[in-house]
Amino acid sequence: MGEVTTEEFVQLTDHRPWGSFTILADEVDHKVKRIVVKPGQRLSLQRHKYRREHWLVISGRALVIRNDEQLELGPGQSVDIGQGDIHRVRNDGNCDMVFIEIQLGEYFGEDDIERLEDDYGRQEKQ
Repeated sequence: MGEVTTEEFVQLTDHRPWGSFTILADEVDHKVKRIVVKPGQRLSLQRHKYRREHWLVISGRALVIRNDEQLELGPGQSVDIGQGDIHRVRNDGNCDMVFIEIQLGEYFGEDDIERLEDDYGRQEKQ
């Protein structure tokens, strides 16, 4: 029998003012994150030039802004964020809200975030 080798995948969690995210997969054609939003917090109002996203709520309730729409999602519900869509997610609950974000497109770097508004004073892209 041949030798079997296993490539170790290290999951790193990045802490942000609103909560945290863990990268579950980072491939050439997609990226997957587990995102935790703390109670009363929200991500920046943003859009992406190079990717689209699919969000699946795991626990808690998410208030999603997508362009001119406002959607409330619970566990098992999902939403598609199109390339260039203006979007944000907020947790109005009293426990952590968790969702899975699947990114599809041609580039998945954090510098593809164009912040239009941010509660935490992070620089908007010019």
